[in-house]
Amino acid sequence: MRKKSEVTCLFLDIGGVLLSNGWDHHARKRAAIRFKLERAEMEERHQLNFETYEMGKITLIEYLERVIFHRKRPFTPTTFKKFMFAQSQAIPGMIDLMARLKARHALKIAVVSNEGRELNDFRIEAFKLGGLVDFFISSCFVQLRKPDAAIFQMALDIAHVPTRQILYLENTALFVEVAEGLGIRSILHTDRASTESALGSFGLSAPIGMATRKRSR
Repeated sequence: MRKKSEVTCLFLDIGGVLLSNGWDHHARKRAAIRFKLERAEMEERHQLNFETYEMGKITLIEYLERVIFHRKRPFTPTTFKKFMFAQSQAIPGMIDLMARLKARHALKIAVVSNEGRELNDFRIEAFKLGGLVDFFISSCFVQLRKPDAAIFQMALDIAHVPTRQILYLENTALFVEVAEGLGIRSILHTDRASTESALGSFGLSAPIGMATRKRSR
């Protein structure tokens, strides 16, 4: 008989863990090439505005007006938004892995993520994250942003689970350090194989095909 894991709740990042980053420097470089933008100017304006957008204090349209459409362009905001949204891709196997872990161990799953509202809403819907995640502590909803420890404290309060029973998956080392400073055990995600191995060390495993075998009995 397998030993029951002490972990009852997972905190997950979205960008870099479940999905590609929503609007990182790689995506902005592709946008600069695709739309023939002056990249240095775009980056400067992005850096001045994106934190405000991720905290839900301006809309995506306002962000784009400040960063891209402060001058006349031969393309529309709608065209540019479609390009932005198309940059999001699922990280192979990670959503399935989390779904299998949740099913096998009856885990509560929360997202703790820095995401702008429109990108956040699109990604949740497009990748059906609402069927996996129990609640979203997204920066755009709570107007707090990692690495502010307050966003992790809010997640702890909402989860209402003893801290020792929570495990956090994150791909940014600084955010792991902040979470661990609050007593939240964490895994620094770099790839699926190493994360799956690390999860196993916490007693969390879900072999592929397990659910199928159970149904066939």
